[in-house]
Amino acid sequence: MNFASPFSITLVAMTGLAFLGLPIGHSMIAASILYLLLAGLDMGTAAEQLLNGMYTNFIILAVPLFILAAELMNIGSMTDRLLRFCDAVVGRFRGGLAHVNIVQSIIFAGMSGSAIADAAGTGKMMQAMMTKDGKYTPSYAAALTAVTSVVGPIIPPSIPMIIYALVSDASIGYLFLGGVMPGLLMAAAQMGIVTFDARRRNFPVEPPTPLRELPGITVRAFPSLMMPVVLLGGIYTGVTTPTEAAAVAAAYALLISVVLYRSVSFEDFYHAVLSSARTSASIGMLISGALVFNYVVTVENIPQSLSVLLTSWELSPTGFLILVNIILLLLGCVLEGTTILLVIVPVFIPTAEALGLDLVHFGVVVVVNIMLGLVTPPYGLLLFIMTRIAEVPLRELVRDVLPFLWAMLAALGLITFFPALVLWLPRLLGYQG
Repeated sequence: MNFASPFSITLVAMTGLAFLGLPIGHSMIAASILYLLLAGLDMGTAAEQLLNGMYTNFIILAVPLFILAAELMNIGSMTDRLLRFCDAVVGRFRGGLAHVNIVQSIIFAGMSGSAIADAAGTGKMMQAMMTKDGKYTPSYAAALTAVTSVVGPIIPPSIPMIIYALVSDASIGYLFLGGVMPGLLMAAAQMGIVTFDARRRNFPVEPPTPLRELPGITVRAFPSLMMPVVLLGGIYTGVTTPTEAAAVAAAYALLISVVLYRSVSFEDFYHAVLSSARTSASIGMLISGALVFNYVVTVENIPQSLSVLLTSWELSPTGFLILVNIILLLLGCVLEGTTILLVIVPVFIPTAEALGLDLVHFGVVVVVNIMLGLVTPPYGLLLFIMTRIAEVPLRELVRDVLPFLWAMLAALGLITFFPALVLWLPRLLGYQG
């Protein structure tokens, strides 16, 4: 590699700007413009790539809409009613509140598509519930909330899968379906660890909800429970596109919270819109920077060169997947997931196609890896979020996260080596891959 080449200088500039504190999206745009200048190309190409990528891709519009739907759920009483329902169903077992934490993440996964939304929304409530009266240590409650939030973007809808579809042209609908079984497998692995810990640490048994109260609790939670049905039903019946379904999800959350539950004030609504706009803007800037930088990567012929290199290694499809898993897990320790999806993953896609890998299976494996990166030391973003929410030292949080992380890595191995776990449901509903 020529360290004086425009591309090398671009990488150094991008890394340097990021280390100086410039947001990674801005760093990619600035470094890409520098590349165009050094390579003697039209610098207006940066604006052209950004505008063409952002304004001709309706897939991207689903991201802010899912974020808004999650915010509207949090300000209303939808989340509270869902937690009460989960507690009634699984709270009666030893370590019941820990199981409630897992089940609510499975249900909430069908609504927000974001691990951060899950942790910041229901995570605060679960932390308070689990640590009340010293039932669970703050670090264990925070660790469980962090790892259960990982399930959210694996079970549909999923913002990372939308971004993967953007860079791979894979079907969003079939990607969503492909995430169902892996997400449930992850949740089952977490429940296995909780069951083991419940006996070893003698976790408390919550007072069981009387059976006569269960119908009433279910009825009160029913509109909230119907949201995934409305969302995914629209997609898979062909009534709505994924982007339109995201708009329906946001409208449904607003309608239920305002009209049926009457739990949202105008001020609450204003702050929800403002918060979702800020989050969407930060993600949008990251996507913009990646679109421009990916043009630079394409001009340099990086994906094809890497494909030739990997082909020369004569890797089998399984060997390639193992290599990708290792690379993504290591990158997930230090990089933000969206950056990996937008910058690193497109480089692997030509090789995956050349080896005959199914892009839906590959996409689910990639997303699971990136989600595990959120709880992988030293940089896991969810670890930092939960240390702030729970006010616990990172060292203690990591200690309690590690058993769950090992269990989820085992689940990742099953997903990697047995594609049928991912592709069974999509093929059942017509996928030909």
